[in-house]
Amino acid sequence: MSSVTRLLLLRHGEVENRYHRVFGGSRIDMNLSAAGHEQAKHLAEFLEKETFDGIYVSPMKRTLQTLAPMNAKRGHQQRIVPHLHEVDFGDWTGLTWDEVRERFNVSACQWLHLLEQEAIPNAETSRQFRARIEPALRTILETHEGKTAAIVCHGGVIRMILSILLNVPLPMTSSFEIDYASITTLSVATHKTEVKLLNFAPWQHIA
Repeated sequence: MSSVTRLLLLRHGEVENRYHRVFGGSRIDMNLSAAGHEQAKHLAEFLEKETFDGIYVSPMKRTLQTLAPMNAKRGHQQRIVPHLHEVDFGDWTGLTWDEVRERFNVSACQWLHLLEQEAIPNAETSRQFRARIEPALRTILETHEGKTAAIVCHGGVIRMILSILLNVPLPMTSSFEIDYASITTLSVATHKTEVKLLNFAPWQHIA
């Protein structure tokens, strides 16, 4: 019987206002907004009693800033993994959802489908995206087999990880939201992955 690894996927907090509903991806290294920093504090407080055998983080500012309150409580124990950065949106980078519709005559809401179809000009394809995420993910799972690990990353990266571990097409992950500073918890065994918690954002439950 294989051991079960507990994997927590943590999305970064809200980004600065000028990048709301803008495709920043991997090319725009934006900061958190004031609200995003507060969300990160609530996330750290919620996870305060958790014990992690490993914490892995994207190298981008928004993820490192989200992790900072957790580090303040635990000491610096994260490992930066360059391949965990957000997807590259190519020619959509820096455009709002409305601008994407106006310039490319497509709905930005369909970005996962368009990524899969290699229909976003000069963007990373879903095959390329998976090819850099999956080896990092497998290494984390092998390193912490039977233990608990956390990955602090991006909405697109979380969707790709779910696509890989649940063995579903990437566009199917558009069926649920991945909120800012949210937690998605998976139980990962050799032949089965179970979703234990999906898109829980502690900051949304503050009285």
